[in-house]
Amino acid sequence: MDEMEEELKCPVCGSFFREPIILPCTHNICLACARNILVQTPDAESPQSSRASGSGVSDYDYLDLDKMSLYSEADSGYGSYGGFVSAPTTPCQKSPNGVRVFPPSVPQPPPQQHLLLQPGSMAPIPRNSCITCPQCHRSLILDERGLRGFAKNRVLEGVVDRYQQSKAAALKCQLCEKSPKEATVMCEQCDVFYCDPCRLRCHPPRGPLAKHRLVPPAQGRISRRASPRKTSTCTEHELENLSMYCVQCKMPVCYQCLEEGKHGTHEVKALGAMWKLHKGQLSQALTGLSDRATEAKEFLVQLRNMVQHIQENGVEFEACLVAQCDALIDALNRRKAQLLSRVNKEHEHKLKVVRDQISHCTVKLRQTTGLMEYCLEVIKENDPSGFLQISDALIRRVHMTEGQWGKGTLTPRMNSDFDLTLDSGPLLQTIHQLDFVQMKAHWAVILSVFVPSSVPAAPMLQLEECCTQNNSATLSWKQPPLSTIAVDGYILELDDGNMGLFREVYVGTETICTVDGLHFNSTYKSRVKAFNASGVGQYSKTLIMQTSETGLPPCDIQSIGTVAWFTFDPASAHQDIILSNDNLTVSCNSYDDRVVMGNSAFSRGVHYWEMTVDRYDNHPDPAFGIARADVLKDVMLGKDDKAWAMYVDNNRSWFMHNNSHTNRTDGGIGKGATIGILLDFTRRILIFLINDEQQGPVAFEALEGVYYPAISLNRNVQITLHTGLPIPDFYTTGEADATGSVC
Repeated sequence: MDEMEEELKCPVCGSFFREPIILPCTHNICLACARNILVQTPDAESPQSSRASGSGVSDYDYLDLDKMSLYSEADSGYGSYGGFVSAPTTPCQKSPNGVRVFPPSVPQPPPQQHLLLQPGSMAPIPRNSCITCPQCHRSLILDERGLRGFAKNRVLEGVVDRYQQSKAAALKCQLCEKSPKEATVMCEQCDVFYCDPCRLRCHPPRGPLAKHRLVPPAQGRISRRASPRKTSTCTEHELENLSMYCVQCKMPVCYQCLEEGKHGTHEVKALGAMWKLHKGQLSQALTGLSDRATEAKEFLVQLRNMVQHIQENGVEFEACLVAQCDALIDALNRRKAQLLSRVNKEHEHKLKVVRDQISHCTVKLRQTTGLMEYCLEVIKENDPSGFLQISDALIRRVHMTEGQWGKGTLTPRMNSDFDLTLDSGPLLQTIHQLDFVQMKAHWAVILSVFVPSSVPAAPMLQLEECCTQNNSATLSWKQPPLSTIAVDGYILELDDGNMGLFREVYVGTETICTVDGLHFNSTYKSRVKAFNASGVGQYSKTLIMQTSETGLPPCDIQSIGTVAWFTFDPASAHQDIILSNDNLTVSCNSYDDRVVMGNSAFSRGVHYWEMTVDRYDNHPDPAFGIARADVLKDVMLGKDDKAWAMYVDNNRSWFMHNNSHTNRTDGGIGKGATIGILLDFTRRILIFLINDEQQGPVAFEALEGVYYPAISLNRNVQITLHTGLPIPDFYTTGEADATGSVC
């Protein structure tokens, strides 16, 4: 019942209603509060003058709320009702419960003949008084009956009494203006609770009040509860009880009202019957309202549960966000470590190259200085015949040594600057754009049903332009002819050549792509899809492609020879390398060794190719073998850990990897010699041949990964490449033993 308490409080004083009266606007107010907010109007605006002007409206027809508006919404809030005229504008203030209240004016004392006495009141009410409802602010002027013209709300008074009794709270003084004090007595005749100050001021024990009986508040509550409820009387005829109900005017009436003719032509019914009927209607209306109240309670329970869920989900989401951000930070730290490792490798590589050049230059300078000192000493000799015996050789040596200090020799092989620029812009932009995705999955499903798809259609593979060559595959595609959706790029995927998972091999805007470094004699599945800002489209049809066919059939050692055609790759060659004969012949314009690689990579199968020596001057030592893609191009092949090679002069050969020389073998090369290289991934070995004979044992073992054919040479050599060759007969009919010999 605590929620009902605001319904039981007066909008003026903020306390429980005491003797509430019903205003024409159906709002209630205490009788004492109504006296406090009365405002006197000038005589010129009296009801009599208004009625005399021919309004023709009944003086007391203030209950006909259905037929006449109390005020105009366009005015300032004041209006007339029935025969009452508008009241003057009066400043307003707020009551304790926040409702605007118009305070009483302080008029001059009116003449005695203009005063009316209210029964039981303490002061007369001036004529032509106006009262304004503190809730809806509708104003009306009282007639000669004053506040007696308003019906008393006995039902509300009874509800207030029952509510106060149920609360069993301490009784408060009914006359205190602010912060009512606890009542000490109750007057049975006045039916008012007093505190001591108010009793001395308002109820002195003298005169007629001396005969009133004062009792303790608790006893007064009991006597008030036990006293019979007063019967409501007619406001028109104060001595008549209300016994009938006028259906048209919607108000209780007495027999005298019917006899005088005011309600004589109206339909009337028994008060008890209408009381029961309206109770039933109110009960029926309350049923619907009760259902709404029940729904509201359930809704409040739902909202309170939502508060708990929001708190729990907030903690969970915050933890998830922290975990995601920590994962990003960890990934960035891992990437940072990887980049630092690359910088360290670059640092070590630069130092190694420079130190090797320092060592090489130091040795060459020492040799040059020694030759110079020797020549100077020879010049000092006075033996012409002896001098002429060695002068030609010395002159050739001097010119040769001078030539060794030719172009590029005194140029640093390595730049001291680190040509590494960290492209952090896109990542920073992505971090700044990092945000929450607001659209939930179920909304995405709904949108996908009702909103046309804006992702690109599946591309179409152009089969006439798709092909394979050696271990490379070229694929071409295009968008469907009727597709109008913009495309930002494409994603090309290939499997591993062994029916494995697909992996991305190209992402970009081009519609043709060549993939190098595939396995020979392998079947690859490929597919492509398009993407734009709205998402990624469907895959194209899957295309199956076969790399180069096998050469010889399997032999007793189950080695498979793969016939591969390739050339030297200008893109991977050092700038001093000179290519000719459709990139099959290579030479060099430098006295230092320079590296060039083939344009095909090998990772599986058995491969064989040869190189012939077209020119061989001054006994150089070219190197032949295989290398990784990032091998050094300005030193002899095999000097770093990215190459496996055999270097050979006119008398002997050595195997070299990571600057380690092994297996010196007699037998060199000259003009017209043929060097063969055999790479067997089935046994993971590399073998060299000179003039169709195996040179030394198996050169290198435990090879795995991707390798390119490679060679290093200087200006004294010219080499021509021969590919697409079968495996040598000695290898298909025998097997190399542990020492490398073939049995």
